Amino acid sequence: MFSKSKINEPGPKSSDADKSTPAESSSSPASSGSAPDYTQSAPKTKPPASVLSSDLVITGNIKTTGDIQIEGTVEGDIRAHLLTVGEGATVKGECLADDVVVNGRVIGRVRGLKVRLTSSARVEGDIIHKTIAIESGAHFEGSVQRQEDPMQAGSSKPSPTPVKAATPTN
Repeated sequence: MFSKSKINEPGPKSSDADKSTPAESSSSPASSGSAPDYTQSAPKTKPPASVLSSDLVITGNIKTTGDIQIEGTVEGDIRAHLLTVGEGATVKGECLADDVVVNGRVIGRVRGLKVRLTSSARVEGDIIHKTIAIESGAHFEGSVQRQEDPMQAGSSKPSPTPVKAATPTN
């Protein structure tokens, strides 16, 4: 009866622990450093994207270092790592993210390292990008400008390339 309860208990029996402890500590000094292995083996999991539902209307700016998916209406600027504008969503403001995927409607400037307009996208505004993909069927009104660093804070308005114009001398 007592032996069954000891079998179910975690860890070695007290008589086994006395015999194995000196051997383990002398033969493997790395066993004391096993705690860093435990913390290193547990990678940080990426949190899921924040989703703003289709019945949600936000007036104001949104800023996150994570991913966000807009399904409702946002009247304000959005800054994120990955921004997905859903098919029924409307954003009135600037969209700034490393990756921007537009399935819905954006009225305002879009800035991103990678910008993708799907076939259901409607964008009314300028796009500043490093790489861009526009699917057939997407509606776009505005200008497109490629920049090496479109996320640069100082580039609130795209600066045209300076061109020397010949001026007539009289």
